Amino acid sequence: MIIVFGAGGFIGTYLVHRLKDEGFSVLSVDVDKMSKAYFEIHDFPYIHLDITKGNDFSQLPKENVDTVIHLASMQPANISEEAYDPKAYIKVNVIGTLNILEYCRKVKVNKIIYAISHRNTQGLWGQGKAIKESNGRSIKYTGQYSMFSISESAAQDCIEHYGQEFGIKAIIFRLPPVYGYGPHTEIFWQGKPIKTGFQIFIENAINCEPIEVWGDCEKGRDIIYVKDVVEAFVCALKSNNAQGIFNITSGRLITLKQEVETIVKVFCREKSRSKIIYRPEKPNFIEPFLYDNTKAKEELGWSPRYSFEEMVVDYKKEMESGRFKFLIEKRKQLLRRKGATFKVETGGK
Repeated sequence: MIIVFGAGGFIGTYLVHRLKDEGFSVLSVDVDKMSKAYFEIHDFPYIHLDITKGNDFSQLPKENVDTVIHLASMQPANISEEAYDPKAYIKVNVIGTLNILEYCRKVKVNKIIYAISHRNTQGLWGQGKAIKESNGRSIKYTGQYSMFSISESAAQDCIEHYGQEFGIKAIIFRLPPVYGYGPHTEIFWQGKPIKTGFQIFIENAINCEPIEVWGDCEKGRDIIYVKDVVEAFVCALKSNNAQGIFNITSGRLITLKQEVETIVKVFCREKSRSKIIYRPEKPNFIEPFLYDNTKAKEELGWSPRYSFEEMVVDYKKEMESGRFKFLIEKRKQLLRRKGATFKVETGGK
């Protein structure tokens, strides 16, 4: 059996569906009530559990659990200004992870796969070369991501410790921004709700309205599609030898210009395309970064399958199908709840 903590989040929802297709026996675990209803409707085994409460783990199986996938975390995109509390990051991301690890130790879980954000390498960004796993961390100790990065890094170290001390195979996936239909509507930025640029571009393209592109449009980022991330989990589950940290990234730079032009191509009507207006005098706050994914290719046998254009085309199909519409509704409820916090997967952003 595989247990997925944070199964009701963005990556978790896509992952649980994919694992079912692969024939794995999966138990979905999450703290969100909307997720409970969703998984019950789809006939997925589900347990409502708060990872910060050790006693909650008594609900879980005591044997025959081969792998735990840990996607549950607290992250800035889901926290309003009123709800910010640095202790909450430690409680959820560190204490919650320790509770999961203790469960793994007690029931003799063979393998744990943990997904972390790439934010703890922020000091390495913009240096003109692809970041490797061996380059380590470089945390930025100011800004809204600082406590998040500190807590995730501590959780990562706890997993490494339990892996070496108790023989649990520990695999850690470092994820850049993960795109896909679900979370890219509105987020909290600096504690304030905002509509994402990606969503604004899509809405304008659908309505054939002009799209403004601010700042240096040639700045690029390493972006990965959620379905490629999910395939990396499948590869890790099937691997007998893989351990350590892996960059699960596209391994290529997508510039802001390429991003907008692709969205216009995919979402606009052929005879009435949005006009793209470049405004280099306005800042866009994009920080460039690129990761080397060679290790994942060689040791996991995984490679990203989707180009950026293929990703946007598939995104449109998922949006039109309504298959993951509940993720949009969860996001709306989150933003309506003043002072609310929300526990979901890491990496999507």
